[in-house]
Amino acid sequence: MGGGGTDLASYYEKYEGFFISAAINRYIYVSVSRPFSADIILKYSKIEKVKSVYEIQHPIIREALKIFEQKFSQIEISTIADVPAGTGLGSSGSFTTCLLKALFAYNRKVIHANELAELASNIEILKLKEPIGKQDQYISAFGGITSFNIKKNGEVKAEPLSISNEVIMNLEENLLLFYTGKSRNAGDILDNQNRKTERDDKQVINSLHFTKELGLQSKQLLESGEVEKFALTMHKHWEYKKMNFPQVTNPQINYWYEIGIKNGALGGKLVGAGGGGFLLFYAKDKSKLRLSMKEIGLQELRFGFDFDGAKVIL
Repeated sequence: MGGGGTDLASYYEKYEGFFISAAINRYIYVSVSRPFSADIILKYSKIEKVKSVYEIQHPIIREALKIFEQKFSQIEISTIADVPAGTGLGSSGSFTTCLLKALFAYNRKVIHANELAELASNIEILKLKEPIGKQDQYISAFGGITSFNIKKNGEVKAEPLSISNEVIMNLEENLLLFYTGKSRNAGDILDNQNRKTERDDKQVINSLHFTKELGLQSKQLLESGEVEKFALTMHKHWEYKKMNFPQVTNPQINYWYEIGIKNGALGGKLVGAGGGGFLLFYAKDKSKLRLSMKEIGLQELRFGFDFDGAKVIL
């Protein structure tokens, strides 16, 4: 919801980062149990049955299981997701966070949200060398509508936004998500930003400074209840992002976005790194916006906010 991109190490290690994220009530479920056979059994989009952690093909599950001191040789992990991967809703970071939460619960251990998010970030960023930031892991762990400050040393401080129930209900009623039907690899887009930031590309650095400033403005507007001004700030951010990072969009996405703005939306953006996934709009006229999106073939994903973060369900 603001400040995206400043959560990459190439930026925050020099300038500090700031972003606002919101967790929605669409979930990834991970179940962990002990099978009767002495195997490691994994059920996700594929099925794996191996004898050793080191034989596991799924990189996140493999690295997560390596964390624990005992050598897993008899465990079954099953996953179900409410939304597809590659859609900008943070599915990879959510999956890693959820998996770790489940594994700690399975081992009767407690882990704090901050430690959980950092561990999930380390798996994806340090172990697997993904060119991504920390925002998905942190909002998955904490939940709510939350701002995060990242110090130059990588330390993250989470702070729930001080917003009224009226504002929360306003956002839940008027923020609408529409699936573009396209998925993308966020790593490809973020890798390009990373490399340019590491080279001190002035255009990219100034763009991220501006993005961080818009994130801080968004926090102030939401906390003061100026939701429509927040929507206009979101629109301003998207227009600026398109101009400075043209790879985040394409003519089809631009067309859909313009249809939304002309038919009831005050502002919006493409959620995530860009290239595909979900369009998020703040609607001034919900009925008109929904009708226009339906006519061009975009499916709505209804949602509310989740204030619990990653949790154990028994």
